[in-house]
Amino acid sequence: MREQFSVRIQRQDGPEGRPYSQTFQVQRQPDMNVISVLQAIAAQPVTQSGERTTPVAWDCSCLEEVCGACSMLVNGRVRQACSALVEELLRESSTIDLRPMSKFPVVRDLFVNRTRMFEALKKVRAWIPVDTYGNLGEGPTVSPEEQEVMYPISRCMTCGCCLEVCPQVNDASEFAGPQAIAQAVLFNMHPTGKMTAGERLQALMEPGGVADCGNAQNCVKVCPKEVPLTWAIGKAGRDTTVHAVKKWLLK
Repeated sequence: MREQFSVRIQRQDGPEGRPYSQTFQVQRQPDMNVISVLQAIAAQPVTQSGERTTPVAWDCSCLEEVCGACSMLVNGRVRQACSALVEELLRESSTIDLRPMSKFPVVRDLFVNRTRMFEALKKVRAWIPVDTYGNLGEGPTVSPEEQEVMYPISRCMTCGCCLEVCPQVNDASEFAGPQAIAQAVLFNMHPTGKMTAGERLQALMEPGGVADCGNAQNCVKVCPKEVPLTWAIGKAGRDTTVHAVKKWLLK
């Protein structure tokens, strides 16, 4: 077992800065993941050539693949840094390569601004509206069959992996992305959310909505929570068609 391994990191000093690479040597420890690698570099920010530099910036929170904050490109694949194990990565390459996601503005180094995703959730109204904080009693019952369909969609953690690999997501596109479409479907299936389903479907019919999906299906391949994104997009397409026909008939 080698005592040290190399980590190449694409860095950027700020939103307007130019990207550059730095390589670090990290002492090998048992059960390391990419987060612990970054912590080791932060404790001693010295490059492979002996140059002292600033600690690398990155985002993380739960460290158990629930929050979605630590998404980045690890050896060229978008994934969660907390669940990317060093032993497995070194079997792919002798140098671990870390880059920020490319579909989001870089704040600094590996830390990106994911506002685009949260704005998309706001656009499709991915929530259940409430008009009181009073006790309204028990909510409507959701059958086990409906739960089986809804729960996998509820596992979305807004990590951004699906947007990173989607060719329809780019600077020239308003596409909301697979995760926002799936969440609109989820809340439209909820017994209470159904009351405002028309508003979500209308949002999905606007520019950047479900019609902008190119059916590349990359999203479902990289989703770390195995959310059935392509199923949700298909359902959203069918539901918006029915919604549009109903609107036309009721004119």
